[in-house]
Parts: sequence; structure tokens; C-alpha cells
Amino acid sequence: MADDDHDTRARALRERLHHHAHRYYVLDAPEVPDAEYDRLFAELQALEAAHPELLTPDSPTQRVGGRVLEGFTPVRHAVAMLSIRTETDTTAAGAEAFDARVRRELALPDDAPPLAYAAELKFDGLAINLRYVYGTLVQAATRGDGETGEDVTQNIRTIGQIPLRLFADAPPAVLEVRGEVYMRRDDFERLNEAQRAQGRKTYVNPRNTAAGAVRQLDSAITAQRPLSFFAYGLGEVQGWDQPATHSATLDALAAFGLPVCTDRAVAEGAAGLVDFHRAMGAKRDELPFDIDGVVYKVDAIALQQRLGFVTREPRWAVAHKYPAQEQMTRLAGIEIQVGRTGKLTPVARLEPVFVGGTTVSNATLHNVFELRRKGVRVGDTVIVRRAGDVIPEIVGRVGVGMADGSSPRQPYVPNFRMPRQCPVCASRVLREKGGIDHRCSGGLVCGAQRKQALLHFAGRRAMDIEGLGDKLVEQLVDAGVIRTLPDLYALGIEQLAGLERMAEKSAANLVAALAKSKRTTLARFLYALGIRQVGETTAKDLARHFGGIEALMAAGVEKLLEVNDVGPIVAQSIRAFFDQPDNVEVVRQLQNAGIHWPESAGEADTTPKPLAGKTLVLTGTLPTLARDEAQALIEAAGGKVAGSVSRKTGYVVAGAEAGSKLDKARELGITVLDEDGLRALLAAAPDE
Repeated sequence: MADDDHDTRARALRERLHHHAHRYYVLDAPEVPDAEYDRLFAELQALEAAHPELLTPDSPTQRVGGRVLEGFTPVRHAVAMLSIRTETDTTAAGAEAFDARVRRELALPDDAPPLAYAAELKFDGLAINLRYVYGTLVQAATRGDGETGEDVTQNIRTIGQIPLRLFADAPPAVLEVRGEVYMRRDDFERLNEAQRAQGRKTYVNPRNTAAGAVRQLDSAITAQRPLSFFAYGLGEVQGWDQPATHSATLDALAAFGLPVCTDRAVAEGAAGLVDFHRAMGAKRDELPFDIDGVVYKVDAIALQQRLGFVTREPRWAVAHKYPAQEQMTRLAGIEIQVGRTGKLTPVARLEPVFVGGTTVSNATLHNVFELRRKGVRVGDTVIVRRAGDVIPEIVGRVGVGMADGSSPRQPYVPNFRMPRQCPVCASRVLREKGGIDHRCSGGLVCGAQRKQALLHFAGRRAMDIEGLGDKLVEQLVDAGVIRTLPDLYALGIEQLAGLERMAEKSAANLVAALAKSKRTTLARFLYALGIRQVGETTAKDLARHFGGIEALMAAGVEKLLEVNDVGPIVAQSIRAFFDQPDNVEVVRQLQNAGIHWPESAGEADTTPKPLAGKTLVLTGTLPTLARDEAQALIEAAGGKVAGSVSRKTGYVVAGAEAGSKLDKARELGITVLDEDGLRALLAAAPDE
């Protein structure tokens, strides 16, 4: 590449990075995922390293992006809020390279003992500086450009996790605490559910939502957003002897009453860093908040000072990322998927892209209205997100050309429209009255609904028929062997063994599993039927209230409304299901096939139970009980497990990493139990 070409490319990269930094830091509306920004940034860094003459004072590699938003008071940071270097190699080699670099900078011999590092999570939120004077919070500021940020004190005061006064008898004269404002995933989902219920637009991701909430000019709006905070470092300090290590400093901040993440460790050498990176990667999807990597810091403050800084970054710290959960690709087409209840869902067919640790070629578009809100059309370059086991989804389209100069959308691309006929069975497609979903009217006539109904019926939480998976159900339905649920129980070994990839032993195992499934519970059976609006919890409530299938099938809407948490929509859905003669016939045939459960007295049941009438909420990870196990024990004792805390909640059972639910319980004065407390409660007499 000629010198002029290098200069042209460097200019183009600087322009793109400035644009994306402005969208990310100033407008809180990024157009590309972090991985794309990191790629462009790394390319510019490499170009400037190879050709120092191309380096300019305004290069994004020389300063932190962002500037003060008009309307906020500027705050000059006493100690600059600099970013840290990103290690984009997501393998163990990234940690090993950092350790080798630090040892080289410190001129340590090969036989020197391993260095100690503070290993932490890299949160996906908004960096904040909290300034405490003699223990009182006097100012909060965003990072801004690293030198000057925005005064967001009033907004930060609305975050309950941030103490307005430190827990200290003799607090430091000045203590600036650096940390991250973020939004938990469950809080984000509840916020979006509320937005949908009110007919408002939903938010794209927790990071942008948290950043936008902090940078509101009206603090009353911020107060309505469920924000959280973690402290991870210091700015200016006066009148306090900082501990000798970073890990001890975090312990001291926690003692002051500041929230500090417990998922941290002191790692010994490169091997310790690799182990931490691997362990947190395995735990990433279970965390209640988003991270995109981990951070390593030389633990000894004295060694940090020896290592110092290079340009915009400390030599003693690095961010080690995981595979990106957002990437860009092209939307090749949109197809319709028909679900178990007949709901039609648009599905994006993508040019394959590696995201979230796997190759993704399909993503959900939810419904046609969500698709139009995002402005996505076939041929667009889109951002696709995948986090853990969550179904990949399209976040939005890239509104500008790609970094390689390719063009955006063609001049005319028609809007996608929902079909009038089901693509599977050609039955009429209906839009729910007053709703946003479209559904096939074919019922069990529709092969797609029949397949999904069978898979749901056989599921672990329903009839638990081991061995009845997707491929087998597809064969059975396509061959016309199974048309309704009761047909399952007429299957024989010879018939099954004749199917593709189905040996005699596998067939015998499935027949045995079908026989075993005949003994079940009423709650499982009701859930397995796939009644719309009836999930596991509602099925258990119905079983507990009515005790038997006959009483339930005969119940009118008014009687159904007597069941705990059954409202008009659910009651109408249940009544509509049992008003269909075909559905009643399916129930009768399943009973004739031998499906049975122990009948109970229903609402007349007077067996004393220790948690009768009590509602409990589970949060965090218990030491020995899985969530399902704890819920089963509570329900067996007559209690109910709810998903959110309210004044009607009897107890909150909290384990490790308990978050906003625990905070809410304390705010409302609700009794909080650990696992031992729950077991003691389960063993107590009903009148205790």
C-alpha cells in the first residue's frame, strides 16, 4: 500500500471512529456493535504504529471519546478518567500476553514468582465518578472525554444502591469513587414489558437504557428507571491511606457501604488469569447483568505506579473480552414460522455470522409491528445480538454504509407484509382483536401446530416423555402416524423401529417412556394440553383449586376468576378451550389411554401445610437447592412462588448474587430468608 493510501485509510478510519464515538458516548445511540468499533480502532492503532507520521493529536487513539451534552454543567476531573487497553484475543493467549508484557515492563527474571492480579468483571454500562467530601456525596459526573464530564449529581442520587453518605466514623476528606451505572437484565425486561403494555417503544439493550437514564435533564425520569451501580476504582483521594493493593481497596470501598461486585478474585500469574477468564465466561449467561469481558489489574499499587501509563492507557491493566454478542451481517430474507398456538412469527434469514460464541443464520423478528419499528427490510445490513441461550434477535439496521465502503439500502425495498394464508396448511390467518399477533386458524389441522403441540406435550415440565424429540415428531407427523395427542399412546415397538434412525432398542425405550408418563399430576397434564395463557404456575393454581379435571372443565368464567392470579383474559382462554368439543374429546381419549393422577379435594382440601396462603419470591443462587427444587418444596408445603416482590409477598428467599428483588424486600420490610431459613420454615408447624 502506497503512503498516500495509508494516509487516506487513516483519515477514513479516524472519521468513522469519531462518528461512532459520538453516537456511543454523546447520543447513547450506537450504530454498530462494540466488536466493529474495536476492529476499526485496532486497525487504526496498527496503522499508526507502523507509520508514526500518520499520528495526529485528534486521533481517537490519543484520547477517550465523548463530550459534554448541552444542558449539563461541565465537571473538570481532578484525576483523568482514562480508558484501559482492550485485548481482543478472546482465547487464553490474551491473558498470557498481558502477563508477559507486565513482567517484561517490570524487568522480572524468568524464575521470578508469579505476579498477583486483581481480576474483575467488565461491566456494560456508563462510567461514573462519585465525589465524597468528608463522607457525603457532593457530586457525580460522567467520564465525558476523560478530562471533562457532565454533572449528573441529581440523577445519580436517585439510584438507591449509591450511598449518600459513607459508612465511616472518620471518612476521608476527599474520596472519588469510580464505578459503573448499569441495568440488570430482569429490570430491563420488566421496563420493556411496561413500555409494551403502554403502547410505547421498547428499549434496545440495558447499556443504552442505563446511559440514557443517567443523562436525562429531568431527574424525575431517571428515578423511574431501575438502575444499579458497582464501584471498581478511585479518582482523587485526600486524607485517607489507601490500602497497598487494589483488591484490598475494593474491600475498603465495600466497607464504606459502596456496592462492589463479588465476582472478583486475586489471580496468581498467567494461569490464574486464564482460569478466571474461563470461569467467568462459563458463568456469563447466568449473571443478572451484561458483561463483555473481564479486567485484569496488577494488584500491588506500588507496582502500578512503577508501570505508569502509555498515552491514554495504564500499562498495569487490560480488558480481556469474550466473543462479541453483537455483530453485523446482511438480512438475506424473511420467512414465517408457525408456533404451537398458531402464532405466526417473522424469522430473519441471515448471512451466517459468528456471534456470542456460535454461528448464527436465523434470528427472531417477534412480530410485524416490531419489524417495522426497527425499520428493517430485506437486503439491509443489520446488527444481530445473541446472549447465552437467548434466541438471537435483530437489534436494528445499520443506517450508514459499512466501514469497507459498501452501499446502504437499495433505492426501493418494499415493506414486509404478513401472509393472509398459513404457509404450512393454507388456513386463514387472523389478527387478534386489539392485539399485535397473527395466528393460523387451522388448529391441529396445521402440521406445524401439531408438531409443536406434541413437543410441548412431551416436554420435561409437562408429560416428560424421554426420547420424543424434534426429528422423531417430524417423522411421525409427516408420515401421518400421529394426528392428535392420544395417537402417541397407540405407538408400538415395531411401528417405531421401522422409522429412520430408530433402532428396536430406541423404540422400546420410547414405548416404556410413554407408559411411564401415564402416571402424572393434574398440574402437569393441564400444562401439557397447551391451553393458551396457562403456564406452569397457572396450571398448578388450577389443579390446587379444583382438585380434578371434571370440576375444572365444568367451571364457568366466574368460578375460574376465584383462582389465585387468574384474570378475565386467562379465564376466557380456559373456558374457550374446554368449550371446543374436540379438546374435550382429546382429554377423554388421553384418560382412556391410561393417563391418570391422584385426585385431591381441591378447594376443600384441609390438610394442614406450613406455607398455606403464603407467597414467596426466590432470588439469587442457593447453596444446595436448584431453583426448581426450591419451588417444588415450597409448592408442596402449600405456598406459591412469584416472580416479583410486592406488599403481598410473605418471604423472600435470597442466595448469592441476589439483586433488585432483595433490595425491594428490604425496602418493604419483608422477611428475608437464606436456604437454612427456608428449610426451617418448611419444617415448621402450620400455626407457627
